[in-house]
Amino acid sequence: MHAVAIVAAAGSGSRLGASVPKALVPLGGRPLVAWAVDALLAGGVGEVVVTVPPAERAAFAAALPDRVRLVDGGATRTASVRAGLAAAGSRADAVLVHDAARPLTPPDAVARVLAALAGGARAVVPVLPVVDTTVLVDDDGVVVEAVPRAALRRVQTPQGFDRATLVAAYAALDAAAELTDDAAVVRAAGVPVATVPGDERAAKITVPHDLALAELSVGLTGSEVHP
Repeated sequence: MHAVAIVAAAGSGSRLGASVPKALVPLGGRPLVAWAVDALLAGGVGEVVVTVPPAERAAFAAALPDRVRLVDGGATRTASVRAGLAAAGSRADAVLVHDAARPLTPPDAVARVLAALAGGARAVVPVLPVVDTTVLVDDDGVVVEAVPRAALRRVQTPQGFDRATLVAAYAALDAAAELTDDAAVVRAAGVPVATVPGDERAAKITVPHDLALAELSVGLTGSEVHP
C-alpha cells in the first residue's frame, strides 16, 4: 500500500501570538511542521505533501527535506486539503491528512492508522476517550444536563482514507462547505469512519500554554519524542 500524507500547514500563528505561520513556530529549536513530517515518515508514509501559505514557500522549503512536496494552500483548511489531494495524484492507494499543529504525534499512532487502512477500512481516525464530565448548557450558560461520556471520543490526526473514497467525497462536497475535519467530509458522503487508539502526545498546539507543554515534553524526552 502506497500512502501519501497531506500536512495542513497554511494556517496563521495568530492565537500563538506568533509573527510567522503556526507551522513554522519553533519547538525544541525546530519548526512544528518538521516534527510532524518526521513522525509521518517514521510511521510508514511513503510521501508527504505540505500545504503552505504561498508567500512563505521559501521558508518552508528551508525547514523541510527535499523529498517533501510543497503546495500552495487555500484560504480555508478544506481548500488546502483539496489542493493537497490534487498533488497526491493517483499513485497513492491511501491518503493521510495530518495537522502540522500536532507535532509530537508518535509514529506508532501513524502506523495504527495505516494498518487499519491496509486491513480494509475506507476511513479511519485516531481517538481518545473523554475523561472529563461533559454537560449541555442553555443560552445563559446554565447546565441543562450531563452527557453520558462512555461513547464520546476526542478525534485526532492523522486521519486516514482510501484515496478514491476521499477524492469522491470532496468532489461531492459543496464548494462553499467548510467542515471541521476530513472525517466529516467522508461521513457526509455516507462512508463509515472506523477508529483506532490515539495518543495523548498528539495534542494540538493552539495557544501559548499548549506550546509551553510541548516544550516541556521535548525537554524531558529529547530525541525520544519520535522513537
